[in-house]
Amino acid sequence: MKYYYDPQNRLPYKKRLRNRCIAITLFVIICASIGSCIYISGNAKQKSLIVNGVKQTSAAVADSAQASAAQDFSAGSGTADSASAPESALKPLTGDAIATTDAAPEASNSADIDTAAKAIPENDPVDSAHIKAQKDVFLAEKIDNMLRRFRPMHSAILVVEPKSNEIIAWGETKGYKVQNSPDYFVKETFPAASLAKTITIAAAMESNRYSLNSPIPDRGAHHTLYKNQLRVPENYKGATIELQDAYAKSANPPLAIIGMNTGAKRLREAARNLGYNMNFPGGIPARSAYNPPDSGYGLAEASCGFTEATTLTPLLAAAQVRSILLKQPLEIPWAKDIPGFAPKSRIALDVGKFSENTYYGLRQAMVRSVTNGTARRQISTRNMARKNFNALTIGGKTGSLDGQDPHGRYEWFMGFAQSKDDPSKAVIVVIMQVHDLQGYRSQPACQVAAMIMNYWAHQTLWPKK
Repeated sequence: MKYYYDPQNRLPYKKRLRNRCIAITLFVIICASIGSCIYISGNAKQKSLIVNGVKQTSAAVADSAQASAAQDFSAGSGTADSASAPESALKPLTGDAIATTDAAPEASNSADIDTAAKAIPENDPVDSAHIKAQKDVFLAEKIDNMLRRFRPMHSAILVVEPKSNEIIAWGETKGYKVQNSPDYFVKETFPAASLAKTITIAAAMESNRYSLNSPIPDRGAHHTLYKNQLRVPENYKGATIELQDAYAKSANPPLAIIGMNTGAKRLREAARNLGYNMNFPGGIPARSAYNPPDSGYGLAEASCGFTEATTLTPLLAAAQVRSILLKQPLEIPWAKDIPGFAPKSRIALDVGKFSENTYYGLRQAMVRSVTNGTARRQISTRNMARKNFNALTIGGKTGSLDGQDPHGRYEWFMGFAQSKDDPSKAVIVVIMQVHDLQGYRSQPACQVAAMIMNYWAHQTLWPKK
């Protein structure tokens, strides 16, 4: 008997390689799924331990406060009366505080710690007196609710009606608590950050050497300012950026180059027209500083706002936006209900006026920041009704820099929203926030501004019949 062996046809190399890839991919997916299940279960245990540790710590503080001061510590709120509880009981637990408890593992991440700390609500009663005293009570209440919801460490929100230059609504927080008086409006220790770039492009356009479309050498990252980024060869043929885009995208090196070419003298003149280095009547607001050196790296720093030496008050920021929007000389916003923090009536200031071309360029550069720049993501239909967003012309300028008084990361937005159909309907919004460098950060200033503009548009552009 004969046996015949018929070998099977071997698959082509490409098919065999494909099958191997499929098998390896399935193996990786299965391993990743098993690993994620293990991680989630372990992370859930860590969160449970952290929260339990916070609760135990809160209970221990409560017992201590009761024993020493013989006063009640609220078990429902987790906070004590400021007159009776120790200072540690009034503050959210930090990462270090939680790490000292036996219940919390050393490897717990900061997000879990922040979540556990926020589980302890704060005793921050609503005082509606300052809300009812404002010009636009409904907008003031909206701002108050936003501050309590987002809980910025320090902040100042200022809303101004451009035509009358009257403050219609405001809000402020200190140490995460809403304040009844806006003393941050007149404080001069806040670094202007990139808002100082407004001075630079104003001086550049006043010199008649630059326009919105002038190409500027664009060397390196926009958020840095190294000396080699400022050394431009005579026959430079590298990347360039238009002046309006350099402002909109808050590019430090291009604005520094513009400032160095324009000169310190013109920069100081433009700053004067924008209210810097001025003593205002009654000291309201305090003196905002802008003192660039005549040359060198210090001039570059001042030109792009990369220095804490240039300071700005929120009240002056609102005045600058109004001046640009209405093409009028500077005038500080006023209000009847906040004496000591804003003028009680309109006061004419002894300042110069830019040319029509410069005012137009400043306004367009601010609009560019919203359409193509740093404010594009937040001031959009993500945070505004499409109907309102399409009906408005919105412009602004963002800025951020570390500061010392108060200590933290400063974040600015100053801008305007104007009806396309009726330009007389407009609003100015200034947001200044200070975030903890190591901890929780609230919503971006641009997002807060967009929500305020959206609410204002609902009330103003589409009034109920």
